[in-house]
Amino acid sequence: MKYHYTVPGDDITCAGKASSEIKKILQRLGIAPEIIKRTAVAMYEAEMNMVVHAGGGTADVDIGTDRITIVMKDEGPGIENIELAMQDGYSTAPDVAREMGFGAGMGLPNMKRNADDFRIESKPGEGTTVTMQINIQDGGT
Repeated sequence: MKYHYTVPGDDITCAGKASSEIKKILQRLGIAPEIIKRTAVAMYEAEMNMVVHAGGGTADVDIGTDRITIVMKDEGPGIENIELAMQDGYSTAPDVAREMGFGAGMGLPNMKRNADDFRIESKPGEGTTVTMQINIQDGGT
């Protein structure tokens, strides 16, 4: 099953809608709660990053029998130093995001922690693509 979402970049209150919908779909499919939680957290963090840093983007989710594949793509400014951006607590979030309680520098590390496979590709000025796979163990489709 494949799902496609547009993540708006102009309203921080809209971030999380795609991950919330995927969470509901996984629940209806009877996927194990731990897998649902990991999927929702990873996807939500990616949505927030798209809104805060990239002006939005797209989310593509493929729910298979053995894994969930999430591809988050934006055409934002890209990431200058991926190694630095992957460090817990490192953030380039603007003050407005921090004032709302976001931008603590945990987004990318949380994505990686919750995915069984995590890949990030980014070119300054061209955007970022994050691909995450979460294996479905108990309670699969």
